[in-house]
Amino acid sequence: MRVTRRNSGDAGAVAAMTDRVTPEEIRAMGDLFFQASDPTRLRILLRLLASGGCVCELSGELGLSVSAVSHQLKKLRLAGLVSRSREGRHVRYRLADDHVKKLLVLGLEHIRE
Repeated sequence: MRVTRRNSGDAGAVAAMTDRVTPEEIRAMGDLFFQASDPTRLRILLRLLASGGCVCELSGELGLSVSAVSHQLKKLRLAGLVSRSREGRHVRYRLADDHVKKLLVLGLEHIRE
């Protein structure tokens, strides 16, 4: 996935957006970053960045119990970071949308610079 950086010409648009931030939006953003900051949940998010998976697949690949993965996925789902769909007897999880993918990719780019 290629992520483009915003140029300084976007400064006016960013300033206009941040002038209208509500207390509810600040709370929601804080919760979003809080949920993503837990190392176990972050490992799950980064795994889902590669591809979706069911709890049993994630558990095996990450070396975590099924119960632990399920618990963390519920928190991530409630925070709007992952979504799920039923495929037969299995529930598959994936990142909620492209915004979550971009956050993860930008985070990795930032720490690797």
